Amino acid sequence: MMEALFSLDTMLYQITSLLLEVAAGLIAGTCLLRLYMQYQRIPMSVRSGNPLAKFIFALTDWLVLPLRRVIPAAGRWDMASLVGAFLVQLAQFVILWTLTGMSTSMLSVVVLAAFGLVRMAISGMTGLVIIYAILSWVQTRSVGADFLERLVMPVLIPIRRIVPLVGGIDLSPLVLLLILQVAGIVLGSIQAAVLFAT
Repeated sequence: MMEALFSLDTMLYQITSLLLEVAAGLIAGTCLLRLYMQYQRIPMSVRSGNPLAKFIFALTDWLVLPLRRVIPAAGRWDMASLVGAFLVQLAQFVILWTLTGMSTSMLSVVVLAAFGLVRMAISGMTGLVIIYAILSWVQTRSVGADFLERLVMPVLIPIRRIVPLVGGIDLSPLVLLLILQVAGIVLGSIQAAVLFAT
């Protein structure tokens, strides 16, 4: 009987964790995308033809706009979007922390949220690069492909200056993917060290 209750608790925790991860990932990831697009000065108005504008505003305005009243921008960086993404990550980890009986310190939860945000940025850029690479191979021109190119190009251009074409093939997306994977591994090691210290 106790084993059945334990497995039910574990299953409910896993389901809750999955739902929180999806919801927080969607909202925080969209906040990060908004931050990055504004930094790159990609038009965000619906009239600009941005295919994601309505989606981004619908998911983030409720959080970002109130934060803008108290958190000013830092140059081209929309700090309200960044803080909003962090608060969503923090809320996710605080809920999970509460469900697990508060077995670790609150400082560890804050550290996990900060590292989770950086990991999300790395994963998001990885996804953008993969989609960009696939679309560049099939040579499709569309509003979505042009929009994606504007997001990825600022990161690829410095790599293209260093990595030459090989047989007419641009390897910069592959190099960027490797850099992002290495960054993820390094981040995991730093996170483990910081959590161990706290």
